[in-house]
Amino acid sequence: MTSTLPPSAPAAVRLRGLVRRHGDVRALDGVDLDVAAGTFTAVMGPSGSGKSTLLRCAAGLDRPDAGRVEVAGTALDGLSERRLTLLRRDRIGFVFQSFNLLPTLTAAQNVALPLRLAGRRPARGEVRAALARVGLAGRERHRPAELSGGQCQRVAIARALIARPAVLFGDEPTGALDSATGAEVMDMLRSLVDEEGRTLVTVTHDPLAAARADRVVFLVDGRLAGEIVAPTADTVAATLAALRPAGAGVDTANTGTDRVPAAGSAC
Repeated sequence: MTSTLPPSAPAAVRLRGLVRRHGDVRALDGVDLDVAAGTFTAVMGPSGSGKSTLLRCAAGLDRPDAGRVEVAGTALDGLSERRLTLLRRDRIGFVFQSFNLLPTLTAAQNVALPLRLAGRRPARGEVRAALARVGLAGRERHRPAELSGGQCQRVAIARALIARPAVLFGDEPTGALDSATGAEVMDMLRSLVDEEGRTLVTVTHDPLAAARADRVVFLVDGRLAGEIVAPTADTVAATLAALRPAGAGVDTANTGTDRVPAAGSAC
């Protein structure tokens, strides 16, 4: 099965024939997928279906064994490690479940960190505006230990957005939050798409979170198994319940390879 746009439709992400192996198992087995610019796509599937592997390959964090990845019109295959690093820095944002904030830095310093690592001084008010956009006005001087889990994730989102990436990827961005806080974060992410035209791709296990997306795509055993446009929580839950993996796949979500933790992070 493929999930692609018409040739004339603008795509922020294009995946063609994507294959990724973990040992003898194909975590991704020939995936074709397009993500339209300015939309919110959720990726779901049973444990071991390849969701996090798909996300990491699409974001340039892992290289596929075969196939083609394009982000914002740039093909990732063939890029040197340095050019790929620069592309991720300038054009791709990634939000992890575990926040990955540096505990000794304030919220403002955490948000500014990607720009400073790139040798760029943030414009006056830029970091403050980024934090205000995610509902943290007045919290610029707070360190992670002084913030709730939901606030830490908002800081992480502001940090991912500060470089104005073409695509924001999220790997279970509300997985470490309680349901009420997670709903607030998902509503905020939805507003980034509606109000700013951001492109968002996120893996989630939660039908309520997926229902905020424009489209939900489902993976089983590393292959696309269907999609829902304009999803509701009920239709997502019913579709997810009906999916039956043919065998044991590999998903890096629970192996630790999807995490890039900051040592000693309070959040």
